[in-house]
This record gives sequence, C-alpha cells and structure tokens, in this order.
Amino acid sequence: MAALEARGSVDSAARGDHGRDVEPRILLVGAGGIGAPAAWALAEAGVRALSIIDEDTVELSNLHRQILFDDQDVGRPKLEAFVRALALRFPALEVTALAGRALPDNALELCARSACVIDATDNFATRFLLADAARLAGVPVVHAAAVRWHATVMAVLPGGRPCYRCLFEDLPSGAVIDCATAGVVGPVCGIAGAVAADRALRLLAGDLGAAGSIVTYDGLGDRLREVPVAARAGCALCGESAEIGSIVVERYMGAACEST
Repeated sequence: MAALEARGSVDSAARGDHGRDVEPRILLVGAGGIGAPAAWALAEAGVRALSIIDEDTVELSNLHRQILFDDQDVGRPKLEAFVRALALRFPALEVTALAGRALPDNALELCARSACVIDATDNFATRFLLADAARLAGVPVVHAAAVRWHATVMAVLPGGRPCYRCLFEDLPSGAVIDCATAGVVGPVCGIAGAVAADRALRLLAGDLGAAGSIVTYDGLGDRLREVPVAARAGCALCGESAEIGSIVVERYMGAACEST
C-alpha cells in the first residue's frame, strides 16, 4: 500500500509510514462518487487533514458522479487525480493518499490512526470490516451508500450503540444489488457524500445526536428521512454478549474496497 502526498512526494505506507508527523484527521475509504463530494464538503468546512484510500482508476462512466474528475483523468489512478483536484481547490488541505484497499490485515491500523472514518465503499464485506475495525479502534465511523435513486447514511459513535451490525447483522448471502450492477444517479451520490461529511463533522464536534439513526434519501420522491435505529441486545459487535473482539479474515471473505 503506497502513500502519495498532496505535494507530490511518494512514500511507502506498507510499514505504516505516512511520511508525516501529523496523523490524518479523517480517513476516507473510497475516492469515488460519494468520496469526492464528501472530501469537497469537508475541505469547505475547514478540515485540514484527510487520508484517502483507493486502488481504482478513473473510467468514463464514473464522470457523471465522481465530481473531482474530468475527461483528462480517464485511465489515471483515482488517487492521483483526486489529490491533484483537491490541491488545486484547497491548497491548505493536507492529503495523504493510500494506494490499496481496506483489508482485514490493515483496517484496524487505518482506523486507529484516524479521528473519524467515512466509509464510501460499494460492497458489504468492506462496510462490515470498517464497522468492526472502527469500533475496536474506538473511533467514530460514518457509513454512506448509494444505488439507483436511493442513498443511505448511518453514523456510529466511537464504541457506541447502535452500530452497523445492529441494523444489518451480517454479510448477505447470494447476489446483492450495488451501483456496479444496478447503476446510480449522480446527484444521489452527491447527497450521500454531503450528508456523510455533515455527520463526520458533527461527530468530531462531539454532537451525540449525529449518531443512532439512519438517513435515507429517495431521489424519485425527493424525500430525505431520518429514522432511529434500535440497538440490538444480541448484536455480535456491540451487544450484551458481543462476539467480535478482533478482526478475523474469514469473517469478511471476498472483501474488496470498491468506491461508488
């Protein structure tokens, strides 16, 4: 996993060396349709340090929703284009870009080195991995997703309840609908990213009301709703007899960090 600084220097993060003395404040997992508007909103709000992990390249079909890229970026690594675009717009923003995936062997360290995690990925395995790693590391996490005309965002306090597993329990079996198979409307990704940034900022400000609910957006009906999530007593991650106390590879078989 390689680290690329916003000022252009390249370093190795495989040994946990980010090349800087100051740790990134927010970890953004996924430099895609949700990650781009989230990063933009965070920078506009005054955040001065981001760490971004992704391994994908820019495709023409991405451009309708990945708002930091343009035609000239097609074929380039997303991280390279992402860092360049942020540097042009927000020169004071410190960006550490990590080329790779959030995987069972690095997720806990990635979360532990951050003040807040924004999950902007496009698969359940990585979402559950980040939910578990963030809780074990004691940092807040914001899960954001978008598919077709719908977006969802859920924020979780550090070590708090309810957590992502209170709502979804575990990885679904069989095929699931995601934006790669079902498509996604660009502005819906923008709303998911904006709400995720809002929740992250509120969590960092100590606003306990930012967590404990799921925000949903229906683009067809133009409806934004917030529904409380009940903590489950039997939740494997945060329940009364929680079973998850470490990151075990087999729990996330097939995990791949894909950005929306």
